[in-house]
Amino acid sequence: MAKIGFIGLGNMGLPMAGNLVKSGHEVAGFDLVAGNVEQAVRQGVKAVASPADAARDVEVFITMLPAGKDTLDVWGGGMLAAAAPGTLFVDSSTIDVTSARAAHALAAAQNMLSLDAPVSGGVGGARAATLTFMCGGAGEAFAKAKPILEVMGQRVVHCGAAGAGQAAKICNNLMLGISMIGVCEAFVLAEKLGLSHQALFDVASTSSGQCWALTSYCPVPGPVPNAPSNNAYKAGFASALMLKDLKLAQEAAAAAGATTPLGAAAAQLFGLHNAWGEGRTDFSGIIHLIRGKAP
Repeated sequence: MAKIGFIGLGNMGLPMAGNLVKSGHEVAGFDLVAGNVEQAVRQGVKAVASPADAARDVEVFITMLPAGKDTLDVWGGGMLAAAAPGTLFVDSSTIDVTSARAAHALAAAQNMLSLDAPVSGGVGGARAATLTFMCGGAGEAFAKAKPILEVMGQRVVHCGAAGAGQAAKICNNLMLGISMIGVCEAFVLAEKLGLSHQALFDVASTSSGQCWALTSYCPVPGPVPNAPSNNAYKAGFASALMLKDLKLAQEAAAAAGATTPLGAAAAQLFGLHNAWGEGRTDFSGIIHLIRGKAP
């Protein structure tokens, strides 16, 4: 079993670190929020006094942080210097591709292995250890990380070189944000036409309208029992996080010269949803905005 340092014990990082402990790994964790650390300790994580302490005497160092600046601050703020040469640094945050590549460069300068490995699956996937990891980096780093990541996820994919994991993540969530809006529009139109939610679901879920946003995360209560729509839209994946990812996709599109008109429209709509006060609501709650009615 490996010794692992883990920084970022929030909604995603906490269950991920807990699953590592359950599998027999020794995990040293740190978070700026004391309550998160307390919960992690109850799950068997060893609390340390600083991020640098989490990087000492470990084989793998994992970060799960809000933004690219945070990853670069942590990796470049003493953690790489504290770690032994050859330590594997894995960033599972969802950040911009430029920052991800900069983090790889910092690690390479210190003779460390590195991987950008953002995840899909939300809090539920983190708890159930069914996440999908999208990985970018050298083959050697991926081979070393894979058995560790498989403890926390169901699917671990090597997408390519440095930054490729982040590229895959923002492209995936670009599709997800757009498709959720389409599903919501269809249900609102069905309501206006007198068609029941269940009837539309029964048809579309087995027809050409079938998609994950419909069959796994249906935005209306009833058809999919485990969807957030059946739990007052309590966030599995918050609207604020979807907005963040759509903005990252737009930044990447601008830098790459790609045309993403539907992505731009989706970012605007999720911006309105957040401004409406539902940033912490599950992103499927954007159906409230499409209806023009607060929940």
